[in-house]
Amino acid sequence: MAAPMERILIVGTGLLGASTGLALREAGFSGKIFGWDKDLGQLRVAIERGAVTEAISDAGQALAAAGDADLVLLCGPVYSILDWMQSLAGQLRAGQLVTDVGSTKAQITAAAEALFVSPQRATFLPGHPMAGREMSGAAAADVALFRGAAWIFTATPQLLPTTEQQDLALAWRQWVGRMGAIAIDLDPVVHDQQLAWTSHLPQFLATALAAELQSRLDPDPAHGQIGGRALREMTRLGSSPFSMWRDIAATNTDAIAAALLALEQRLAHIRENLRTPELREEFERANRFRSRL
Repeated sequence: MAAPMERILIVGTGLLGASTGLALREAGFSGKIFGWDKDLGQLRVAIERGAVTEAISDAGQALAAAGDADLVLLCGPVYSILDWMQSLAGQLRAGQLVTDVGSTKAQITAAAEALFVSPQRATFLPGHPMAGREMSGAAAADVALFRGAAWIFTATPQLLPTTEQQDLALAWRQWVGRMGAIAIDLDPVVHDQQLAWTSHLPQFLATALAAELQSRLDPDPAHGQIGGRALREMTRLGSSPFSMWRDIAATNTDAIAAALLALEQRLAHIRENLRTPELREEFERANRFRSRL
């Protein structure tokens, strides 16, 4: 039987943190959910929306609260998560679980292996819910954000050495399922390589397109309607916050660069074949991929 969880601390009450709090409540979690955020405005909104039951405004107090939590959920950019891992490693004990929602996993998983593999320390379960929006912040939180979404875990054998720790991880995986997500296990390096193609490349493509259009199109807002729905859909991700993508680019640089180079080559091929049968083949190839989604 999975270990019970009664006290959860969410570090970072933005979109994912607040959405998790809302989803946990709807899934039947009746314990206490504490929340900390460096942005007091985000924390206030999370409280108002019921995503957390008690706000912690000071980072030192959040560290102290972590000592009494069954689960500490780290939500934020990758480097922020890594910083909190360093701070928490020596503060927590066996019988506690730390997990995260970081968008890249190789560095976080490696840090967990260095910091949390000890019988006296908390368990660390690296995670990444494949759910999000181009809007950030607690105001954009959605109780249904994780329904039908993959929630990837990248735990290595070193991170789950004991039965007790496995029980803690199982308890969180069960809550993930109750929130409507689908748990998937991946190697952390494979995760980052695959996400470079399926998540990071679409973001940088949308960013490049939106940035180029900003430079090319007349600033009159009415002119933005010329592209219609296609323009809005293709550039939707262009409004994503740099604060998150900065860390993704810095911690998955090689894989993202390889994906961007491959796309550059594909675009060059299309450019060179605008008047040849090769263009039809590219459309057919694209249609086959789209039919798989």
